[in-house]
Amino acid sequence: MASNVNPTVRRRRLGQELRKLREAKGMTAEQVAERLLVSQSKISRLENGRRSISQRDVRDLCGVYEVEDEHMVNSLMQMAKDSRQQGWWHAFGDIPYSVYIGLETDAESLRVYEPQVIPGLLQTHAYAEAVISGALPESTPAEIEKRVTVRTRRQERIRDEERPLRLWAVIDEGALRRVVGGKQLMVEQLEHLIEQSLLPHVTVQVLPFEMGAHPGISGQYSILEFPDASDSSVVYIEGVTSDLYLEKAPDVAKYSLMYEHLRAQALNVEQTREFIAKQAKVYAQG
Repeated sequence: MASNVNPTVRRRRLGQELRKLREAKGMTAEQVAERLLVSQSKISRLENGRRSISQRDVRDLCGVYEVEDEHMVNSLMQMAKDSRQQGWWHAFGDIPYSVYIGLETDAESLRVYEPQVIPGLLQTHAYAEAVISGALPESTPAEIEKRVTVRTRRQERIRDEERPLRLWAVIDEGALRRVVGGKQLMVEQLEHLIEQSLLPHVTVQVLPFEMGAHPGISGQYSILEFPDASDSSVVYIEGVTSDLYLEKAPDVAKYSLMYEHLRAQALNVEQTREFIAKQAKVYAQG
C-alpha cells in the first residue's frame, strides 16, 4: 500500500499533529478530556495513534485548541478520513499485531534482533507454518494458514523493486540450531536465508554462542524507521498478550545503541553465510 494512504501511519501522523496543537495551547490531556467530556485515555490513544479517529473528533479538538486556520482544519480532517481506510491486512480479519503490520508496510528500514527463530520476513512458507503451529498449539488449521498467508504477504516488501524494505537482521545462533519442522525443512530454510542475505538491501548477521552475554540477552525487538522525517522511529517488542511500542527519542536511542553493539559482536556478512551453510550441511547429513 502506498505510504500516503497507509491508515496506521496516517493515524500516527495525525496524532502527532494534535499533540503539538494541545501543547502549543498549554493544555494537559486531562484538561482536554474534561472539556470534551471524554476519558483522558481516549485523548492519549488518539495522540499516540493507537485509536481510530473520526472527523468529528478532529473538529472538536480543533475547537478546543481554537484553530482558526481553515486550511489546517481541512487538512487534519482529511487525515482523519484517510486514517479510517483499511489496509490490506484488514481483509484477513482480526490480526493481533495489525498496528505493527501497518508500520512495517510504510517503513523504509527495519532492524531486527531475533534470539529464538528466523525473522518472519526471512522465513519459508513451511518454516513459518511450523513456527506458528508450535507457538500457537490451540489454533485451528484455518487460523494457522491465515497467519502464514499474512506473513507471506508481508514479505512482499523484501521483493518490492520500487520500494524495497532495507532489512538488517541479527540472529542468535540458537535460532539456527533449533530444529523447527524437521532437519530437511531446516536445510531449506537456511538455504533460503543465505539467498535472501545476497539481496543488496538485506543484511544478515549471526550472533554466535561464544559471544556470551550481550545487549540483546533480554529478548527480541525491532526498530522501524520511516522515509518521512516527521515520523519518529519506533521500537517494537512483541508480547504474548500485548505488544509494546516505544516512540520517545531516549527509548529509541537506547535500543539503537544496543543494536549497534549486537552488530559489532556478531559475525560479519561473509562469516555469517559460511556459518549458516555449515549448519545446513549438518542438517543435510542427518
